[in-house]
Amino acid sequence: MLLAIDVGNTNIVIGAYDGDLLLAHWRVNTDAARTPDEYAVLINAFLSRVGRSLADTSAVVLCSVVPALTTTFEEVARAYCDCTALVVGPGTRTGIKILYENPREVGADRIANAVAAFQLYGAPSIIIDFGTATTFDALSRDGEYLGGAIAPGLTIAADALFQRAARLYRVELKRPRSAIGRNTGWSIQSGVIFGYVGLIEGLVARFRQEMGPARVIATGGLSHIIANETAVIDITDPLLTLEGLRLIYQMNDGLTSRR
Repeated sequence: MLLAIDVGNTNIVIGAYDGDLLLAHWRVNTDAARTPDEYAVLINAFLSRVGRSLADTSAVVLCSVVPALTTTFEEVARAYCDCTALVVGPGTRTGIKILYENPREVGADRIANAVAAFQLYGAPSIIIDFGTATTFDALSRDGEYLGGAIAPGLTIAADALFQRAARLYRVELKRPRSAIGRNTGWSIQSGVIFGYVGLIEGLVARFRQEMGPARVIATGGLSHIIANETAVIDITDPLLTLEGLRLIYQMNDGLTSRR
């Protein structure tokens, strides 16, 4: 069994694979204060629901944007899976040529997305990951990573509005009945949701001006909110990052094995 772990700033997504088959996946809040033992207990509880445990795990592949938790999950792999985690980063075999000025600056989750998008859906493509930040990544026809854009995430943008405007309040991030709001909550939903649709469509249009026609693939925990509101998104795959991690592990098979 392969355990794929995507550590984000807001959520951690965990997937258990038997070969190419995703047995189950789970999403938990990111908490850097949790110890390796606490995360091990949590993951074991999840795995028990599909009749597995960490002791059944032969390999762990990890991408992380939280350095403190990188070491935490490396320890989980060592102590509970008796293996060395493959941490995706510079030097990891991915099959993707990175044309960024400094390839080390590209987040491992964005590279995992690029690998999965190219292998599963082809290229040229534009990948939009709706997470803590909303990232846009461009792949050439040959699968080269051209670069991208980074915007505040949907939740961050909404939270900033509530925190900075004393008379405004937190609302559920869901589709409003219309663009013209008839009350404050409705108006906030319109501005945030439909405003983000405009951001997505505008940046996709600019990307296509520079790289030509490209398929648009959406992923991330908030992808469904925007994907339902625009025709510019061709494919929605919320688990794209996990699939990318699985594919990267297969390319580097043998680097993470039982000790």
